[in-house]
Amino acid sequence: MGKYSGYVGRLFDRRYKIEEVIGSGGMAVVFRAHDTLMDRPVAVKMLREEFADDEGAVRRFINESKAVAMLSHHNIVNIYDVSVSDNLKYIVMEYIEGTTLKSYMSEHGRLSFAEICNFTEQILAALDHAHSRGVIHRDIKPQNIMILEDGTVKVTDFGIAKLPSAQTVTETDKAIGTVYYISPEQASGKKVDARSDIYSLGALLYELATGVLPFDSENTVSIALMQINNTPKKPRDIKHDIPVGLETLILSAMEKNPADRFDSAARMMHYLQKMKKHPNRPIDLTKDSARIKKSGNTMLPIVLGVLSAFLLCLIVAGIVAVNTLFFSGRGDAHVVSVANCVGAICSEEFIAGLGTEYSVEIIQVHDNSIEKGYIISQSPAPGEERRIIGSQTVKLVLTVSLGAQQAVMKDYTLWDSREAEIELRTQGFGVKIVEQNHATIPDGCVISSHPISGVTINKGDVIILYVSSGETVDYTYIPDLVNKNEAQAYDLLLQYKVGIGTVTYVRSSKPAGTVLSQSIKAGERVPVTLTKINVVISGGPNYTDAGNGRSN
Repeated sequence: MGKYSGYVGRLFDRRYKIEEVIGSGGMAVVFRAHDTLMDRPVAVKMLREEFADDEGAVRRFINESKAVAMLSHHNIVNIYDVSVSDNLKYIVMEYIEGTTLKSYMSEHGRLSFAEICNFTEQILAALDHAHSRGVIHRDIKPQNIMILEDGTVKVTDFGIAKLPSAQTVTETDKAIGTVYYISPEQASGKKVDARSDIYSLGALLYELATGVLPFDSENTVSIALMQINNTPKKPRDIKHDIPVGLETLILSAMEKNPADRFDSAARMMHYLQKMKKHPNRPIDLTKDSARIKKSGNTMLPIVLGVLSAFLLCLIVAGIVAVNTLFFSGRGDAHVVSVANCVGAICSEEFIAGLGTEYSVEIIQVHDNSIEKGYIISQSPAPGEERRIIGSQTVKLVLTVSLGAQQAVMKDYTLWDSREAEIELRTQGFGVKIVEQNHATIPDGCVISSHPISGVTINKGDVIILYVSSGETVDYTYIPDLVNKNEAQAYDLLLQYKVGIGTVTYVRSSKPAGTVLSQSIKAGERVPVTLTKINVVISGGPNYTDAGNGRSN
């Protein structure tokens, strides 16, 4: 894990001894540590150094600690301690020995009906507890679900959770989340509630049941648009053995309109338990909707009355407007042909030159192809005619370029490449992934980028992310050195690219310089240059041991 390996052995706040790097995400590094006060293993999630001064990253990091601190449930990872200082920002959590649901799926493929029901019940129990305290997870995905050895499920990573005390939520926070499981309203940057987590869980169940994602594409933006607009293929069309009840449960959770989904985790749990008893019987979800429709019909007379009154007001207003336009001050009325402003530089002099017949409103937008200050478009269009009376003016809206929107390239080293790509595309950049072998950077993590971090970049630029495809290890075979003389042995080791370890000389009847033994058997397959072999060499029959062994 590069520089973060240097934290191993350190003692945080004179209490938590860092033992090992066990994970790395977009914003944080996770260590296994020992709590010296409580004498127990813990997980320490530390904000990466490059985000220490990033207000958004720090806010989301603190947000996670607040979210989990509000919760106490056996299906949610426990938090023990939080430290936010100028030097270190970390969360101490229970150490879980298990695997992510993502890894479990990779190992086992499609899950059985019993496994799906078991895991879903536990996830719903965790969500019901969180929702009851006003906490919305907003990033339900298999990577954030841990499966313990005894089958217990733990929901983790509340880093972008929505808290009940939150007064404002940024547009970036609204849209953040994993695109493969994100709800339509979250992908659109709209307000989310507990039903957003229900959708994400539905998308996760779809993958568990079918073995494929509900929506997939090489372009993450396309996937987000699919979440908003497209209907997923029915699970039973993909795998015919999926029970009818499970298919209904999944598709109901994935309804585009939040009002058409289960309104709570508890309600979904209720239907899940009914479905378990009769999995091949369609679930009846119509009772509540029928009641809603009946209630809606009682409002029809009131709605019609309001519409009638509104239309009457429009008619009266129209008569007044026509009377004013055609019968008031006809002698002062004249027609203005709207000037063509597109392509001109917007300045005070230019606007003044348009004359007093216009009232000008300026809208400024970033545009990668138009230089700053130039007018991109206008409304009304050039040449359109407007009739004005007396001192009236034509409202002219000019859209003016601010030039290319710029940003400073962030350091994405060690980020999960999918998370880095989603963030860059969300911010308006193109992304190209180039895979490279790397000895120390984990598979799927970013090695470097072009442009490099710290460089000014324009929105719309294509960013190249060099992503690790894991270490490429070349192998060789150990040669047979026994009974060879030293020169022959060294030549063989060079030829086979094997390093020299410790050389020990001993008294022997064999001629001086003859190799007597080797620490690794001849013919064994070993990594090139990473292996050193120890040898014992004859010093001859008159050799006296005087500590003449040597190490290389």
